[in-house]
Amino acid sequence: MEFYHRSVLLDEVIEYLRIKSDGTYVDGTLGGGGHSYEIAARLASGGKLIGIDQDEDAIIAAKERLSGFSDFVTIVRSNYCNIEDVLAELGVSGADGILLDLGVSSFQLDAPERGFTYRQADAPLDMRMDNRQTLTAENIVNEYSEQELFRIIRDYGEDRFAKNIAKHIVEARRKKPIRTSGELTDIIRAAIPKKVQLTGGHPAKRTYQAIRIELNHELEVLEQSIDRMIDLLNPGGRLCIITFHSLEDRIVKLNFRKNENPCTCPKDFPICICGKVPKGKCITRKAIFPGKEECEENSRAKSAKLRVFEKY
Repeated sequence: MEFYHRSVLLDEVIEYLRIKSDGTYVDGTLGGGGHSYEIAARLASGGKLIGIDQDEDAIIAAKERLSGFSDFVTIVRSNYCNIEDVLAELGVSGADGILLDLGVSSFQLDAPERGFTYRQADAPLDMRMDNRQTLTAENIVNEYSEQELFRIIRDYGEDRFAKNIAKHIVEARRKKPIRTSGELTDIIRAAIPKKVQLTGGHPAKRTYQAIRIELNHELEVLEQSIDRMIDLLNPGGRLCIITFHSLEDRIVKLNFRKNENPCTCPKDFPICICGKVPKGKCITRKAIFPGKEECEENSRAKSAKLRVFEKY
């Protein structure tokens, strides 16, 4: 199966990584290998690229796409939160650049059997980024309490109709289990006022995002990984993170800021006594957005933001 992936902010990522031909780089969300291909193409003797992804289909596709760079590239099936262990097992002590391209890939959205999309009526409620995981979106929809559903749709979907959506889901599943995306989408539609649906985009988008984030622990993994990734950078190394919604971007922005200004002393203290020192600096004071042309060619790029941190 073809894992087609249009790499978002590709030129900007390559520019900000400042790739050295003999450097060591990590693509923590390998996907179809679009970003990795351009990184590997700039490596020479002594250069290394480690690609990490938990999606089996991505691993298969990336191996094929990057087969011409076998001297430089190592691909590992894992979650990027395990980057320390992955690098240790490969005997790599530090990286000159690390990239994360978060969210769902074009392939995952376009493959109905993966269950990520609300646009396919008969798709299963799966949404697993790693099919070795047993819990699926169907489990969440049919087994979470109404309060738990409300919480994730409110917090991860930022949907103002979260309470009513959760109520409708619970009422519907009392009659029969909810098995397909079409069934879930119809339930969500019924919970949102018609006039809102005319102007607010697809009514199921926020709920699907919330369920996917909850299922794959996306925000916890990101929150727990940024500090460790910065620690793994060599001096002058850069961490580039592409986000696709405000929840991810907020985590990246706050963590970058904390690593740049870690002091916890009260503002009126004349000198710092907490002993915390900056690990580096934010290269992008404001997020980098795709250009107009890229957004026109790739609708997925419209919500993308890139932030970059450089290690001291």
